[in-house]
Amino acid sequence: MRAERKALGVGFVGAGMIGQVAHLANFVNLPGCRVVGLAELRPDLGRMAAAKFGVPKVYGSHRELLADREVEAVVVVTRRPASGPIVLEALESGRHVLSEKPMAHTVEQAMKLVEAAKRRDLCYAVGFMKRHDAGVQKAKEILENLRSSGELGRILLVRAYCYGGEFKCAATDFVMTDEARPDGLSTWPSAPAWVPAESISDYAWFLNVFIHDLNILRYLMNREPEVRAVDLTRPNGRLVTFDFGECPATLEMAEIAFTDWQEGVEILFEKGRLTLEFPSPMLRDVPARVRLTRAGEREDSPVLLPSSWAFRRQAEAFVSDAADRREPIASGRDSVGDLRLAEAIWTRHLGRG
Repeated sequence: MRAERKALGVGFVGAGMIGQVAHLANFVNLPGCRVVGLAELRPDLGRMAAAKFGVPKVYGSHRELLADREVEAVVVVTRRPASGPIVLEALESGRHVLSEKPMAHTVEQAMKLVEAAKRRDLCYAVGFMKRHDAGVQKAKEILENLRSSGELGRILLVRAYCYGGEFKCAATDFVMTDEARPDGLSTWPSAPAWVPAESISDYAWFLNVFIHDLNILRYLMNREPEVRAVDLTRPNGRLVTFDFGECPATLEMAEIAFTDWQEGVEILFEKGRLTLEFPSPMLRDVPARVRLTRAGEREDSPVLLPSSWAFRRQAEAFVSDAADRREPIASGRDSVGDLRLAEAIWTRHLGRG
């Protein structure tokens, strides 16, 4: 008879709105998982969040959390420039890690984290929750079948777009204080050294918002594209063109005042079209919408899927992957590819190549 698996002891670093709503709320109710501690630099917020979610121990820093032997895995949801150093310390202490995206701001930084995880045979996942979305999984399955069968002909064009909109979905299930975020955390640079000082914040914002779309393009197409053309000259309304070998692809980027969320991927075949529309990130129990159109059909055929939330599925996968020391579908090793692509885009934008 198989012995029952011990629940994975998970510690949290950061208790902001995203940390609470998207991550902590899911992990505390997850089978096979015990949230044993929370580290938060804002003392009142740490105590309030721990009380709300039933976390037994509160620490004033991530180093105090990492000294807790009950902590076997760590979820890091903190300021982006501070994430890399915290993740590195967690990996070097022998803990499995799930950190929010982007994993770092340069390929060089990212490789430090990947190598630390590899040395200790640890599970290191990056928070590209869209890869875990049930709609994305179904679209990838359909795409692979269509490529294999050839029934819709070759792929002519791939179009990805992200126009933003309302992402919080009026979330209220979290606590917050007016405490200032204290300084003193170790941070890594927010851009490669070759990015001019006046462009660093823009580069960091590009990574924070649009790296999801780079990641999902790479995941669906299962290839590394070449960057062919870049127009990032305007602060809002931007375009990148890629070559995936079998077809070109575009990424359209903008931020407009929608009350809903506008983001997706469209794959055009010779004899049909596969579309994927993402829900707002904080919209619970709604997977991405998948539609398939074949030549001669007047309407798209929706693919019906049961209710699920990408963040919940991501949490479930991390607990399972960490317990089995299995490589995640959004691993740190794979996610380095997103940063390589981002650096290639910005190299072209800045006229460096």
